Amino acid sequence: MSYFKALGLETEPFSTSPDPQFFYHSTSHNTALKRLEIAVRLRRGLCLILGDVGTGKTTLSRTLLQTFKNEPNFIFHLMLDPSFSSEFQFLLSLVKMFGITPAFKSTLDFKEALEKHLFQKGVEENKTIVLLIDEGQKITQENLEVLRTLLNFETNEYKLLQLIIMAQVELLPRIKRVRNFMDRVALKYTINPLDERETKEMIEFRLKQAGYQGPEELFTDEAIQLAYFYTQGYPRKISMLCHDALETAVMQGASKVNLEIINGLIAMREDHAQR
Repeated sequence: MSYFKALGLETEPFSTSPDPQFFYHSTSHNTALKRLEIAVRLRRGLCLILGDVGTGKTTLSRTLLQTFKNEPNFIFHLMLDPSFSSEFQFLLSLVKMFGITPAFKSTLDFKEALEKHLFQKGVEENKTIVLLIDEGQKITQENLEVLRTLLNFETNEYKLLQLIIMAQVELLPRIKRVRNFMDRVALKYTINPLDERETKEMIEFRLKQAGYQGPEELFTDEAIQLAYFYTQGYPRKISMLCHDALETAVMQGASKVNLEIINGLIAMREDHAQR
């Protein structure tokens, strides 16, 4: 039997997969989501969402996609890994992603085909085309220039391409080195880790989403407090620690995760890190 079923859960509550069903709307994440939605609907152009590793950027992006899933006038293209080594490869990936078949294959042909496609979709068909790039810190300096060029495609009222870049904060100084790139940023927002209250709410929210209906909490307040101090409120770290804590509770025959279980897991992690 899976550990989560032994605890009265219907599914894994602390998977690190970016499932919108388990997206906890902290103050920071909810603000980012709402501001992104507004920017896309108004066709503002470039949105930059920054955050350290494990702050929930990828899950945020999947939740944004869910927000628009029943609106056919919004067409989203998701690029998971933008680490293309050349301008040609980057543009080739974009034209394929957008379903474009240019007559010739040069960087200039690709850019002209993209402009034509965006004008047709955005103006003639009144569609909103969104390119959402995850792991944006992997974009090369050369390809940041490509994106700057694409953001030049516009009507008098709006940008033809809505570009959302989710990235670690290390991207910001590199963007600032690209001429006129920061001037095009309609939204720049940094996702912060959770505070202690939000850490507790996230744990309880995920357990509820996984089907827990028990009369008592599965995590004691002391266990959650220690989990917060150890993870510093980073959602991915919280999920990984809580997953291991529930497994440990089942193996020990415990009905809930207490301070001792969390303490033991932290000690094991620190011991492993020192080896």
